[in-house]
Amino acid sequence: MYMETSDEILVARAANGDGGAFRSLLQRHYATIFRLGFRVLGNREDAEDLAQDICAALPRKLATFKGHARFTTWLHKIVINAARDLIRRKQATRRKASGWGEAEVLRRNEAVETKAELDWLSNAMTTMPQDLRETVALVLGEDMTHGQAAEVLDLSEGTISWRMSEVKKILRGIAKKEEML
Repeated sequence: MYMETSDEILVARAANGDGGAFRSLLQRHYATIFRLGFRVLGNREDAEDLAQDICAALPRKLATFKGHARFTTWLHKIVINAARDLIRRKQATRRKASGWGEAEVLRRNEAVETKAELDWLSNAMTTMPQDLRETVALVLGEDMTHGQAAEVLDLSEGTISWRMSEVKKILRGIAKKEEML
């Protein structure tokens, strides 16, 4: 019944208490919520927690969706902001714990790339600033255009292009250092 219904109509119905519409939205977009959270956070457990937190908060957040952008763009913003909040909370917790932190390694299992390439890219990504990681997660991970990523991050398209250029420079530098070893 809801499979042919647009996201915007489902949002309106879900905001008015239609549980079926809400379930349909979650079925359509849970994988995106988790995937983007994982790419930004670099940790499966954190991404799972983030996705669950977003799903729990989404019913009351739906009332704030005004339809000025596509629902998916709005949802990407929700995920990015929630990931930023989680990172801040974890950093505060680490500082309280006298600097003892966990080593986190990004692991992605995509069929096109080999495990060694993924491990290398994941390790390289952990060395990048958070703003660059978010940009890469949207542009490469979510296959967004620079314009779409700019909309999600509330930046100009030129800033996204610059960030992607910086990512390429960083990755080339890492690869060059490793070749010299």
